Amino acid sequence: MLPLPFAWLLAGRAAQGVGLGLTALMMGVARDHLPEERSAAVIALISVVSIIGAGVGYPLAALLAELGGVRAAYGLGLVVTAAALLTAWRSMPEAPEGRSAHVDVAGAVVLAAALLLVLFLAGERNLWSRHLAVAAGLAVVAVVLLCVWAVIELRSTTPLVDVRAVRHPAVAGANLAMFVGGIGMYLLLTLITRYAQTPHGAGYGYGFGLTTFVAGLVLIPFSVLGFVAGKLTPRVRTRIADPLVLAGSAVVVGGGFALFAAARSDLAELFAAMGVLGFGVGGFSAAMPGVILAVTPKSETSSAMSFNYVVRSVGYSLGSAIGGLILAAGTGPGHLFPDDSAYTTAALVGIGAMAITTLTSLALARRRSSETNP
Repeated sequence: MLPLPFAWLLAGRAAQGVGLGLTALMMGVARDHLPEERSAAVIALISVVSIIGAGVGYPLAALLAELGGVRAAYGLGLVVTAAALLTAWRSMPEAPEGRSAHVDVAGAVVLAAALLLVLFLAGERNLWSRHLAVAAGLAVVAVVLLCVWAVIELRSTTPLVDVRAVRHPAVAGANLAMFVGGIGMYLLLTLITRYAQTPHGAGYGYGFGLTTFVAGLVLIPFSVLGFVAGKLTPRVRTRIADPLVLAGSAVVVGGGFALFAAARSDLAELFAAMGVLGFGVGGFSAAMPGVILAVTPKSETSSAMSFNYVVRSVGYSLGSAIGGLILAAGTGPGHLFPDDSAYTTAALVGIGAMAITTLTSLALARRRSSETNP
């Protein structure tokens, strides 16, 4: 809102990232203070709402930006954030006695540096093509930093993430599914919104030339069906194991990719693909906490889910970057927009990502079945 230099915008984005970690804390509070049967449903709903809110936020922010400028959109964000802060201040219960309030600063700084390098390398296509040695060197540095971070966490008495718990096969498999699935989910989200905004008269045989606000409305089916899936999933989980719900949701997202690859000449088809994506993401997000928390102590709820959210965020960022790389590779010399076939290629990559997610989830289901029925 304020006329501040670009550095302040970066600082604001960093603060936004810190705020995303509050979702995992809310899950921890729900698990600490609610009966087990209620906490499972509340945690699933928190996981879903944190995603589908984008379907409301994006078009609303775009509308305000068109009517009152960017500062009006940021002003709405400030009001909503202040209301959330006031609500949390007045309603959040006290933490259980004996919980440590120490923050693992060293672990947080090293992990942030490693993830910064990973995301930077994922988005810099020219660096890999023109300066391969530099890119490879930075990739090695990122791997080293991740190894250093793991050592710090293992030695810390109050680790940012309990690495020993993360090594549990169920937790490791769930995070792998979240990582690969996150790549696929955000890849399709990026493809559809970018396709919808391509100018119709650009001469590429596709595109609808939608404004930012109207393109944001394409996200509404994503939010609505995501919420529906999130409400249905707790009932489904009483009959079907969480890993199988993950697998089924991944198949649904893969169906969204297939729909986009086969039919996208009409705006209604984009709405349909976005709705299928939302339903799959909603089910996947609602089932994921159950897989992780089934083998996680109450005291480690926030830590375990925070790590899962980091994995999800990295997957989303890589999905967006991979989509950009594929579309950039499909853009001819002197052209501003990629060929239509580049979108099909990206959709096929997304189907592959969701196939891996499905197989990982099925492996988790098989392992759980063998543990419960020796």
